[in-house]
Amino acid sequence: MQAILFVVEEAEDGSYRASAAAAAIHTEAGTLEELHREITGAVVCHFDPGEAPPLIRVHHLRQELLAL
Repeated sequence: MQAILFVVEEAEDGSYRASAAAAAIHTEAGTLEELHREITGAVVCHFDPGEAPPLIRVHHLRQELLAL
């Protein structure tokens, strides 16, 4: 595996939640900076030493509502 992909969503309270697309890894944090640290730590903890992919891709989802 060359990279692992995380999908990030902003919660209603302004915090952020991230889930890996191809692994059972989930984390959350109050800011994007904290979330990036949490994601990195979660990947390191999830994989055996030397098995973690060298890249972490982060895809931010953003929902917008448009009123007519």
